[in-house]
Amino acid sequence: MAQQRGSTAQCPSYTDPQNLTGVSEFLLLELSDDPELQPVLAGLFLSMYLVTVLGNLLIILAVSSDSHLHTPMYFFLSNLSLADIGFTSTTIPKMIVDMQTHSRVIAYAGCLTQMSFFVLFACVDDMLLSVMAYDRFVAICHPLQYRVIMHPRLCGFLVLLSFFISLLDSQLHSLIVLQLTCFRDVAISNFFCDPSQLLHLSCSDTFINEMVIYFMGAIFGCLPISGILFSYYKIVFSILRVPSSGGKCKAFSTCGSHLAVVCLFYGTGLVGYLSSVVSPSPRKSMVASVMYTVVTPMLNPFIYSLRNRDIQSALCRLHGRIVKSHLLHPFCYMG
Repeated sequence: MAQQRGSTAQCPSYTDPQNLTGVSEFLLLELSDDPELQPVLAGLFLSMYLVTVLGNLLIILAVSSDSHLHTPMYFFLSNLSLADIGFTSTTIPKMIVDMQTHSRVIAYAGCLTQMSFFVLFACVDDMLLSVMAYDRFVAICHPLQYRVIMHPRLCGFLVLLSFFISLLDSQLHSLIVLQLTCFRDVAISNFFCDPSQLLHLSCSDTFINEMVIYFMGAIFGCLPISGILFSYYKIVFSILRVPSSGGKCKAFSTCGSHLAVVCLFYGTGLVGYLSSVVSPSPRKSMVASVMYTVVTPMLNPFIYSLRNRDIQSALCRLHGRIVKSHLLHPFCYMG
């Protein structure tokens, strides 16, 4: 049972004696009520988590170790991979441990921490995708000035700006949740601490808090999407002016992987949001949450590696260096 930091009390506008003040723990929703299915689900999500982490780590290693990939596009890609690792690590390990221990409890401080990092990395993903769209816009629409515009200082500044904007969004969410002092229930209808779920559990007036969150969503969500749409609007018109079909295909191929990741990220996020609004079943909306918190970060390395010859070549060279080092120094690998 979830415990309380204070006593059970009534909220000012409610008479239900079950309204709780000073909650110290919340209960997360399980993916399945079947205890025999829990080990299977735990093994499945552990496998998906390891594939996500290893796949994104390979992208980071390939980009950092290969001088051919020391370009703005791959610099942003390695930072996106790092954000994806943080995004999945915020929720999935906790869910796997809960399945193994048959526990749904998360402490109040742990819930707040998980929510903060979840919003942080989700917003970093969002911002980096828009930065990568701008990079493709400059590369295709202004190829002669690409190196002048996308110099290393600007690239580093854009990544740092994305992080600090995301940190601001995360801290604003935390401040809003910290203002909630009274809850109708401690059961969260998701497998992680979703800020919207915490607002729904509050028994105090959350109208102003919801308006603030919607306003932040409009700023931190709509602006990056608008930037991506504008960039691809310019890219498409620039490509259509290329006379040869081979040139058009080559130009499209440079942004095909990014466009696929954008569609996957925003598509699963939109499905998750609509399912939570339309579907009366919490488990159905939770399946949609799994799609954008687990499946999307796992597929990103495959999309970039399978469709990108530069990444494939870099991974092959990295593998060759590892094998060569192992052959030259075999005793270093012996226990």
